[in-house]
Amino acid sequence: MKITFVGAAHEVTGSCHFLEAAGKKILIDCGMEQGRNLYENVEIPVSASEIDFVLVTHAHIDHSGLLPLLGARGFSGKIYATKATCDLCEIMLLDSAGIQEFEAEWRNRKGKRKGMAEYVPLYTTEDAERVLRLFRECPYDTVIDAADGIRIRFTDVGHLLGSSAIEVWVTEDGKETKIVFSGDIGNTNQPMLNNPEKVGEADYVVMESTYGDRSHGERPEYKAALADILKRTFDRGGNVVIPSFAVGRTQEILYFLRQIKEEGLVSGYGNFPVYVDSPLAVRATGIFNEHTADCFDEEARALVAKGINPITFPGLSLALTTEESKEINEIPEPKVIISASGMCDAGRIKHHLKHNLWRPESTILFVGYQAEGTLGRSLANGADKVTLFGEEISVAAEITTLAGISGHADREGLLDWAAGFKKKPRRIFVVHGEDTVTEIFRDLLKDRLDIDAEAPFSGMVWDLTNDECLVRTEGIPFVKKDADGNPVTGAKAEKAATVYGRLENAYELLGSVIREDRHMSNKDLAKFADQLLALANKWKL
Repeated sequence: MKITFVGAAHEVTGSCHFLEAAGKKILIDCGMEQGRNLYENVEIPVSASEIDFVLVTHAHIDHSGLLPLLGARGFSGKIYATKATCDLCEIMLLDSAGIQEFEAEWRNRKGKRKGMAEYVPLYTTEDAERVLRLFRECPYDTVIDAADGIRIRFTDVGHLLGSSAIEVWVTEDGKETKIVFSGDIGNTNQPMLNNPEKVGEADYVVMESTYGDRSHGERPEYKAALADILKRTFDRGGNVVIPSFAVGRTQEILYFLRQIKEEGLVSGYGNFPVYVDSPLAVRATGIFNEHTADCFDEEARALVAKGINPITFPGLSLALTTEESKEINEIPEPKVIISASGMCDAGRIKHHLKHNLWRPESTILFVGYQAEGTLGRSLANGADKVTLFGEEISVAAEITTLAGISGHADREGLLDWAAGFKKKPRRIFVVHGEDTVTEIFRDLLKDRLDIDAEAPFSGMVWDLTNDECLVRTEGIPFVKKDADGNPVTGAKAEKAATVYGRLENAYELLGSVIREDRHMSNKDLAKFADQLLALANKWKL
């Protein structure tokens, strides 16, 4: 029994861990990297078609976003997740595929005039639809037999609707070992969501460390802080633009805005307009309303019982179409604009930034984590100029952050969760944190809780039977390479990362088709082989 660390190792995004246990090959999360890619990630050690099943901690793209690619490469097993995660992945993976197809169309339209090579999306809507059919819903707190010798259970960790830590019991040679994957551990006292549940026992823990080096500080009064930002911006005649993750953070902000309006906390602007400009956020809000019973906390359920929708209110408008989005910036009245993406790297938020960054009367309000290398991080760090759609924009708007609002537990919250095990785990593997943060939190686990801990780089392999390292790796700085492994930049790098990658995906998928069709009749097998040989000879010539 062994685990290989693939993604989110000394990095925050791209979560992916490969577990070999009880004769099965298992992935825990299959996430997309977002923001700056610091280190090279190893490939998953086996072909996609060899993976038996996948466990998904939650729906955020940095934990689920490469599942369609996995399917395109030949994976056809089950994907286990909570019901809310299944529902959110349906809209998020289709949205991700749509964005990539749109970007490919846009790039190819521009590139064709310049004679550039075709840009191919990482995966398509068809790929996303195919993999969504593999999802299997799992209730919270229910032990499920995933395979002979492997049981799993999902527990609520309060990070996102449906988010979970996953407990995995493995029986090999009559001995049982338990591995717990924390997923992303939520902050306490978040609107609507339950506080993170602790897990009683574990032999090994794979644990996130996003804020493992810092405290969120004294918990602010969110309503009062947000109301103050709204009031001073509206007094200047400006807009409050909130880059927000469409799933989770947008709904939390709506929860606070409903309370602010209900309590009249922005004097003189009682019915200020609020626009949610993100089709994904609109669909996600609908899913939130469908999961009041299994995911909402006691306070939110009490509101629902009274007939009060906790995330809607007078003055709220939802923009679905491109035309509705454009009309928002033509309205002179001061307003709140909530739009994705939360780190400002894609989506409609970039248009709202273009219209508001240069205006000293407006405010750009960050309400979530900004990864290194993103536009959001640059703005939060004080950039005085940015480039949007090829145009340099001066930053004159007020740039501020709603301190303390985070879907992630801070250092104290993480340590508290780790201290919840009745018996110390044999070892904790610290992942999902920026480069030095993983090491800082590793040392905190050793110093404060006396727990052996490791901060693995991508490619490290650990023997969970004998508790020993089989392969120890160091971080390799990320460099784009061509098919021959040579460093490349510019248009050539894009081609190597897209078109050739698509060809490799097709190769993987073809292999899985051949293995699945080995029981066909000899006549059909011969016909298939002749077609493949003809295709190979054509391209060889």
